Amino acid sequence: MPDGPTYRIEPLDIRTWPAFEALVQRHNGIFGGCWCLYFHPDCEGRGESFEGNRLLKKAHVEQGTAHAALVMDGDEAIAWAEYGTPEELPTIHHRKQYDATSTTTPDFRITCVFVDKRHRRQGVTELAITGALEQIAMAGGGRVESYPHDLTHQTKKMSSSFLYNGTRRLYERLGFAYDRPKGLKNCVMVMTVEPA
Repeated sequence: MPDGPTYRIEPLDIRTWPAFEALVQRHNGIFGGCWCLYFHPDCEGRGESFEGNRLLKKAHVEQGTAHAALVMDGDEAIAWAEYGTPEELPTIHHRKQYDATSTTTPDFRITCVFVDKRHRRQGVTELAITGALEQIAMAGGGRVESYPHDLTHQTKKMSSSFLYNGTRRLYERLGFAYDRPKGLKNCVMVMTVEPA
């Protein structure tokens, strides 16, 4: 991105929590106050309130069971890509179909990508996913799955606010391979990441 802002990638941890928290709060908790907890294991209190979700997400960060690549613009987080092991992120959409067609368990999954509405359509989603892949490499690499929207046969334009994990085309550009469909308009994309 020549002549544009200089972004950097930081891991989501207790040090970067305030920047992540500010991004989520600027967007009313993301997807109705989810705080990007949907993909974490079910637990008492999840989904009951905005503040409860915030505290649960912070607890995951403090315990090291929530991972994301944050795209930073100065001190401000403007995007993230959430990733983790299947144990850390067991909840995925279309689970029954996914399990019925699965032959291999991934080492990591990328489950959610979010970009600040002021920075959309500027290539930031790609930066966030690339940042997650770099962090996965530092964590030992392995088979990585993601579950983007497959708009291959979509004729109507879809709002980017509904694309919670990007698109198949984006993942193909990043080197992922199409594995199989998942649900009506989602798919499983895979990549092997070498350890750093």
